[in-house]
Amino acid sequence: MTRFFRLVLGLLFWATAAFSQDMPPEPAILVADDVRLTADDKLIATGHVEALFQGRRLTAQSITYDRATDQLSITGPLTLTDAAQNVVVLADSGALDRDLTNGLLSGARIVMADQLQLAAREMSRVDGRYNQLSMVAVTSCRVCTSGRPPLWQIRAERMIHDQQARQLYFQNAQLRVLNTPVFYLPRLRLPDPTLDRATGFLTPSAVNSSLLGTGVRVPYFIRLGDHRDVTLAPFWATNSRRLELRYRQAFRTGEIEINTAISKDDFSQSSSRGYLFAEGRFEVPRDFVLRFNAELTSDDTFLLDHRFSDKDRLTSEISLERARRDEYIRSALTHVESLRDGESNDTLPSSIVNGEYERRIFPKRLGGELRFAAVAHGHYRNSDLSTDGLDTDPWADGRDVARLTTSLDWHKSWTIPAGILARFQTGLVLDHFEIRQAGNTSASQATELTPMVSLELRWPWLKSSPKDVTHVIEPVAQLAWSGGSNPDIPNDESTLIEFDEGNLFNPSRFTAPDRRERGYQAAYGLSWTRIDPAGWQGALAIGQVVRDEQLTEPGSNIPTFTKSSGLRDRTSDLLVAGQFHNRSGLIVTARSLFDGFSDVTKAEARASWRNDRTDIGATYVWLSDDPAEDRLSNVSEWAIDGSYRFARNWTGSAEWRYDAASDQSVRAGAGLTYSNECVDITLSVSRRFTSSTKLEPETNIGFTVGVRGFSAETRDRSFTRSCKK
Repeated sequence: MTRFFRLVLGLLFWATAAFSQDMPPEPAILVADDVRLTADDKLIATGHVEALFQGRRLTAQSITYDRATDQLSITGPLTLTDAAQNVVVLADSGALDRDLTNGLLSGARIVMADQLQLAAREMSRVDGRYNQLSMVAVTSCRVCTSGRPPLWQIRAERMIHDQQARQLYFQNAQLRVLNTPVFYLPRLRLPDPTLDRATGFLTPSAVNSSLLGTGVRVPYFIRLGDHRDVTLAPFWATNSRRLELRYRQAFRTGEIEINTAISKDDFSQSSSRGYLFAEGRFEVPRDFVLRFNAELTSDDTFLLDHRFSDKDRLTSEISLERARRDEYIRSALTHVESLRDGESNDTLPSSIVNGEYERRIFPKRLGGELRFAAVAHGHYRNSDLSTDGLDTDPWADGRDVARLTTSLDWHKSWTIPAGILARFQTGLVLDHFEIRQAGNTSASQATELTPMVSLELRWPWLKSSPKDVTHVIEPVAQLAWSGGSNPDIPNDESTLIEFDEGNLFNPSRFTAPDRRERGYQAAYGLSWTRIDPAGWQGALAIGQVVRDEQLTEPGSNIPTFTKSSGLRDRTSDLLVAGQFHNRSGLIVTARSLFDGFSDVTKAEARASWRNDRTDIGATYVWLSDDPAEDRLSNVSEWAIDGSYRFARNWTGSAEWRYDAASDQSVRAGAGLTYSNECVDITLSVSRRFTSSTKLEPETNIGFTVGVRGFSAETRDRSFTRSCKK
């Protein structure tokens, strides 16, 4: 049959089907190897029949259209595809109306979203919206022709699929595992795979804890609309009863999320315990962004006891900020609460206010870049005591501080002969401090003017090998001077200093204006980078700082920098940092401070290896003892975590945190997960070894079974099982 003849028959099919309608519908298209029109007004199409109407596509061996009844009689095997609903229906035979929305199919099988499979003795379609199936079996597991039952399935006498609401309604349903009934429900409603958010139960989990006891957690998701939802998660154990709640809402200009829980624990003296974490972000007029977060807990150990968080300091904050190309504005109000042993919230700066403004200007006549900045800061302690050196508690300090800092800097860069990059910076900083309840340990107010000038020279060298491997070597040198002197005020904010590649060439490496580096100093460094098109890339950097004199606290010979900062002496520790990564997914980074050739002040290293089967990472940290940083002994700690897929459907995971200085484990855990196209099963065990006056060691065993297919897409097709022949 020619294409022209097929087209004529398609138009004829549409004309006869729509003849009695007041308003003609969209044309139907019929293509077949042979089409006949009989004397009794029947159109019979046979051989590779294909009909298309309003996004629906029907293929079959033969189709008979009866104009008198407006029905299609179909001889299968037939396939009906609804692209809009992402549904494919297969059947042995059927009878449908002319627009393929109503009818009856025998031996029907449905595939939804290429994932969920439904098989029934009979299926009827109603109004193009409902599929009614009798004697139905439902599964998202791969079904093999060998007759082996799927891992799990739902059997029901009757099921209705509402394609508009995207819901599945079961009557007299059984959940079967390997064809063995394990659960019965007279009524059951589940979302179909095309629905992203639907009210219903989420994956439950079983927990056995040496602290909480043996229990089960069953989360329930409630859809409140297109932009709001609530998740309730009751947890019932032998030693604890808990109810969790998560609320989320999206607005036109922002979003909020609230997580909270309340519990009654047999091992606690409190009648009820709980926590509240909330966060939000909103875009407000004139390009400003409003952010807020709140972190509250009933006591110091609730978050750890119930494994919600490892935080030992809670921060609540509300901020308003705007970032543009040449301007930055931010204001914030922050509250801090400590959960640590030995820290008092009365003497901790618990209330903090900040205001920042920075502006860049590019003067045409002067050239370069002008930067103006202003910062207002204040922190408040609840204690009314003053630091006078006579307090029995060394932390009994109620000192409150407010400061204002304004600065004006000019930056200019040039390229001088031989390809040397020069950068010049000069500026002036004004700091003013107000101190309340300082006792007789410092002045109640101070003002300091700090002029600054620096010159930095960089000389990059580039070399390419015949194999397109690129080497970049860059020596850097800087000379800087800062005037003035540190005022006689307490050091509240610049107590922990990190010396690394990021601040090697900063005029001052203190984190706040209550301390600044003064006098003459020089910094020098050398970096090497190797870039290989094959994926091998490495970098190495070294650097050091030299001053004209050691920095000391005002009115004393006590060094300003701490012992472990690496900056205490006139000549700083040698900074060495490196990085390596290759195409196989191995990444190694390391950084260390060397006091001389053998003594290490600080060291940290991280190695990770990630590919299709492996995701492993290890971290090592070394810190020397430093009473000024509240560290009375050396810190030497390992942390290892990762997972390895050792078989097609099996993945193992483990974590271990080890304190090498005290030769004891801090935390350890292991897990085993079985995953395929229709289920995730995880068994995990973990142990927390640490103990204190507030915490006891704890062991947890968890078991989770997640059924996939109902509003849960299969993440990785490689987990799909194959049928054995």
